[in-house]
Order: sequence, then structure tokens, then C-alpha cells
Amino acid sequence: MYALYSALLAFFLVLTLPYWLLQMMRHGKYRAGLRQRFGAVPPALAGRGEKPAIWVHAVSVGEVVASSAVAVALQQKFPSHRVLVSTTTSTGQKLAAQRFGAENVFYFPLDFAFAIRPYLDALRPQLVVVAETEFWPNFLRLAKRSEARIAVINCRISDRSLPGYKRFRFWLPRLLEKTLGNVDVFLAQTEEDRQRLIEIGAAESRVTVAGNLKFDVAPPPSPAIVASLRESFRHSGTGPILVCGSTLEDEEGSLLSAFRNILANHPKAVMILAPRHPERFAEVAELVEKLGFRMWRRSLWSGEALAGGVFLVDSIGELAALYSLATVAFVGGSLVPRGGHNILEPALYGVPIVTGNHYENFRDVVNFFASRNAVRIVGLAEMPLVFMELIENGDERATLGRNALAALESQRGATDRTVSALLQLMSVSS
Repeated sequence: MYALYSALLAFFLVLTLPYWLLQMMRHGKYRAGLRQRFGAVPPALAGRGEKPAIWVHAVSVGEVVASSAVAVALQQKFPSHRVLVSTTTSTGQKLAAQRFGAENVFYFPLDFAFAIRPYLDALRPQLVVVAETEFWPNFLRLAKRSEARIAVINCRISDRSLPGYKRFRFWLPRLLEKTLGNVDVFLAQTEEDRQRLIEIGAAESRVTVAGNLKFDVAPPPSPAIVASLRESFRHSGTGPILVCGSTLEDEEGSLLSAFRNILANHPKAVMILAPRHPERFAEVAELVEKLGFRMWRRSLWSGEALAGGVFLVDSIGELAALYSLATVAFVGGSLVPRGGHNILEPALYGVPIVTGNHYENFRDVVNFFASRNAVRIVGLAEMPLVFMELIENGDERATLGRNALAALESQRGATDRTVSALLQLMSVSS
């Protein structure tokens, strides 16, 4: 069964090899940590097996942010252990290195036994904590065989992924059953996620609801760019400020069109535009210039006055704090059918939030905010009008922002519940 899965995975990688090579050559993606992904344990980790480890796996930036407080709490509770963090993406790797030290961070290996075993042998983890839904069959099987306790935290089964799990269970029912059977504890975000986990094969006795860790995230340290921009806006009399974060292809054009309408009534308005993927920075810059907007690039900006144009954020890790500058915040990935992104980042600052109607990846959060009058959900047609209405109506903006912060505050506590469950799991294993 596992051999068949490994063969299919290898076939898929070979079949898609041209794509991976093209991405490496064109954008430099996936090149970082390539040897680690194939099982080469970094020197900083090798030879540390004398100290027991807790292995936390967080795919990318969002998972690193959400699970950071849990990882810190585990380090405090188990000072004799070494907390190590793996990621899949390079952006997640950079953020994890900043938070936990580069010597404690590495790239997650491919799901082959030859790539996984070296890490298990070197780290000897007593506890493996997986953020959200990384159900890798070989990894979970081998981690369980190494006698590690395994927990999946902040677990959610999205509308998009549920049909895939059901198909997987239909074609390889025993593999999915055994994969999920290797997990000692599933900590679901919501009751609906709990039911979906049971539906795809998780044992009911092992699934509990702990809440969404992302509600517990504190505002990030404010980078220097935020103070610099705020000072520039003050001197120039700039406003309003439309912050559009995590935007995707086929979204920027519509957002810029809506911003043109704002400029017609507010000549000193500024759009802070932050594309989701770094490899698209140049492409978006070209689009902004082609459409005739005045533009400043974050990487080239030297503090000059900003008013009446677009500030392109061609940097990593600064968007969350930049939301604090927003008169209105738009969270992207949601005007196109890509599932949306995290609206909790702007909510931390009590700013009014607008998101598109494709928010499947954050359905529970967005629906909860909508029930509290704490977010505006728009389609392409009504988006420009909603922007203008919020910009022109200060009372409505204040209410929306205040409700967003209150909605976030009302759902805190998942971190404490998660840490308590992990402590109990560790006490069972000792």
C-alpha cells in the first residue's frame, strides 16, 4: 500500500519535473533547500540527537505565524528539549528563521522514506506537531514508528479539499485510514472541521475542537517602513489610504480601476499594493505603469513624499503591519476563485475590511465576521462602489473596524487549549 503510494508520488514528480525546473530557472522557486528536501540534514541539526526534540511543521508564512505561540510555549514548558521548525516554502523558512533562529529551522523533506528517515534519526523527536492539514502518509507512518507522539493542530478541511479527501478515500481507503490512524490528536478549528475529519476517516475519539490559532496572533513588530510611511503621509496630507494585500493575477487590474475612481475624488489618495507572490512583483509594477499611475516601489523608495499614486510593496513580511495604515483594507485572493486570504491581519488594527466573495479557505472566519457586521464581502461589480461608500462615510468605517477587532477578540483562547492538549499528549508518552 505504501509502496504503491510512493511509486505514484515518484511518477507524479517525474511527470511534472519540467514545471519545477522552469520555476527554478525563471523565478528561483524551490531551489532553496533542495538538498534538505531530499534528506540532507543541515549541519546545524546533525549530531544533536543527544537532546530530545519537538518537531513543529508549518507549511508557509500563515502557518508559521499561527503556530509560533504554540512553539514558544512548548519550549518554555520543555526547556530540556529543542523545538525545531520545518517549512515547505522559502517565505515560511525566512520568517521561521527570524523567529526561532536559522539553526533550528529546515525545509520539510519530500514524502519518501529515504528523505524522511535521516531527519528522524538525527532529531529523535518525542513530539511531532503538524499545522493544519499536512497528511503525508510516509512521514506520519515513519514518525509513528519512531515512537513520536503526533498531533495535528489548527486543523481544517476546506470546501475545496474535502472532495479530494473523499476521492482519495474511495480509491485508497486503507491508506487514508492508516495515515490518519497514525495521528494521536487532531485539534480542529471548528465543529464543522471536526465532523469533516471524522467523515474522511479520523477516529472520533481523537478529534476535538480547540479553535483557530490565527485569532490569537498578536500584531507583528512594526517595521521601520510603517513609521516612515506614516510620517510621509502626514507631511503630504495624503489620504485616503487603500491597502490591498495578498493580491493575485487577474485582481490587480480591477483594483487599480477602482482606485482610479477614488483618485478622481481624492487626488492625494494612495494605494498600498502588496502582491501575494514575490515572482510577480515586476509584472505588477509593469501593469501599474502601463495603466498610467504614478508609482513608488518599496525597494527603491527613499522617503520622498507620497500622494496620488500606488506604493508597490515588493518586499516580504511587511504587509501585516502595513494594514495599520489603512483607511480601508482589501484582502486579496478572493476576487478570483482561489479561496481568499487571512482577514484577521487587518482586523488586529481595527480597520474596515473588504474581501471578495471567493473566501472558501477562510469560510468560518469570514462568515463569523459577516455575522458581526465586521467585514464587507463584494464581487467585482460592486467593489468600486463599496470602496467609495466606506471612504466617504467615516461613521460606517469606524463601526466596521471596531466590530472587526471585537469579533477577533471574542474568539481568542485557541493557543491555551492547544498547548494544554499537547502537554497532556506529552505526559502520556513520558
